[in-house]
Amino acid sequence: MERWQNRVAVITGASSGIGAACTRLLVAAGLQVVGLARRTERLEQLRQSLPVEQQTRFHQRTCDVSAEGQVNSAFEWIEQQLGGIDVLINNAGIVRDGQLLDMPVPEISQILQTNLMGSIYCTKLAASSMKRREMAGHLFFINSTAGLAGYNPGPVDPSLNAYTPSKFALTAVHEICRQELITAKSKIKTTSINPGWVATEIVSDEIKAQLGDVILQADDVAQAVLYALSSSPNAQVQEITLRAVGEWY
Repeated sequence: MERWQNRVAVITGASSGIGAACTRLLVAAGLQVVGLARRTERLEQLRQSLPVEQQTRFHQRTCDVSAEGQVNSAFEWIEQQLGGIDVLINNAGIVRDGQLLDMPVPEISQILQTNLMGSIYCTKLAASSMKRREMAGHLFFINSTAGLAGYNPGPVDPSLNAYTPSKFALTAVHEICRQELITAKSKIKTTSINPGWVATEIVSDEIKAQLGDVILQADDVAQAVLYALSSSPNAQVQEITLRAVGEWY
């Protein structure tokens, strides 16, 4: 991880769950981390929870990634204040109750704007920063097993409605980015992390109770990010699929 010392990592959805876990690991590893999230107070709580000597390496910006203007403003601040983006972790995501065939279209749009378009907005700006500075950076997509071919939760489990197609689309976005970077002869890496159920705020208490201990923790996913980030410059960890021991799909 020596080459990442004081490099700038941007993490979306940093206020809780996987984003907060990634923040703690990367700050401890010596990176400058910019946490983006809608909940300003939760970002401040995260900063206060860090060891005192690490708090100066955490920078927070209030940002709803579904709003392109807010993303542009946040990334402009990062460029001006920190010099650019070296690592991007697209983590922000939402899920809503209901079935795709019945739920209101605005709720479907909200899921797609956050989970898909938010990642695209951030990825375009981060990649542009890396290419302009000839930085061999790293783009991460926190995806889901719900976005992999063969996903089949069964008829008794609740529908994930638009969440599943948003993650299938993110799988495609990651692969297109990988191919375009190769075509451009860029050394920027891309990695898709595909976890199964994770014990975060977007998973209901009912589902957590049903799964028991057959569920990942946010730190499990953050460790996968750290593993891919710490790979040698010549090795690209293209994809990691994580499931809890005993998880069916």
